[in-house]
Amino acid sequence: MLRDILKGDDPQIAAAVQVVTALDADVLVLTAVDYDLDLVALSAFADLLAQAGAPYPYRFALRPNTGRATGLDLDGNGFPGDARDAQGYGRFAGEAGMAVLSRLPIDTASARDFSGFLWRDLPGALLPDPFPGAEIQRLSTTGHWEVPVTLPDGRNLALLVWYATPPIFDGPEDRNGRRNHDEAAFWARLIDGALPFPAPATPFILLGDANLDPVDGDGLTAGIAGLLAHPALQDPGPRGTSGRVDPGQQGDAALDTADYTADAGPGGLRVDYILPSVDLTVTGSGVLWPPESDPLAATLAAASRHRPVWVEINLP
Repeated sequence: MLRDILKGDDPQIAAAVQVVTALDADVLVLTAVDYDLDLVALSAFADLLAQAGAPYPYRFALRPNTGRATGLDLDGNGFPGDARDAQGYGRFAGEAGMAVLSRLPIDTASARDFSGFLWRDLPGALLPDPFPGAEIQRLSTTGHWEVPVTLPDGRNLALLVWYATPPIFDGPEDRNGRRNHDEAAFWARLIDGALPFPAPATPFILLGDANLDPVDGDGLTAGIAGLLAHPALQDPGPRGTSGRVDPGQQGDAALDTADYTADAGPGGLRVDYILPSVDLTVTGSGVLWPPESDPLAATLAAASRHRPVWVEINLP
């Protein structure tokens, strides 16, 4: 990522800068962002945004589980140390992590990182059978974080951030599908006080890439459905305006946040979410997915298969 930013001629990075600038969010969660210890790559991207008129002076990222070596042959191919043997799929340490960019100060000292939590320790975990590496396998593919941003009145607003594995690319044991389900279920357990960590204090916002649609596509939909129906959360139902449809799907295409049409994929899916706690007042929401006639549509497609989800809130 840093190499491509510094080259200055990468069309995807240029498109991403245009999209983030058009989005004009106060707080932004990015996924599939390469991590390095000093946040050099993230800062380089933030510098591009500042040059484009979208400054984000506060930045946060922790080392993800992607590419974190286990020393085991988790996929059983006889070659320990390849991408599928890491805690989360990654060809190098830090590949495709997460990051927070903010115009509000980030209370880094109060941040909590749950990414070391073992999968087997989740109450009700849907563990695969067989489960090689159960004694060391972390639940988080990328990470589960609580990141507080400090509001103008001095209070904190907690961001509960995650980026789950796709529920595919496995075998009949459905390892990825089960893990994907449980990565969403982790939040419900945390909010309910069913984990060995204090539940997050309100107000908070759950947001990230669940890689799971509640109706269509692959995956165990109960994981995300449980969050959408959780009494401590509200689903604003952000909608795009693309006007697209996917024949054979059951879900409302206006709620889709990603397009997997390429390579004979499932089409549009709702996989990215912003779920505020119920004590927050939602004043607007949407998916930045305009019709093809809009000049921004081509830029969005060049930036990512995902489209940005946004929510506006009033604080209590």
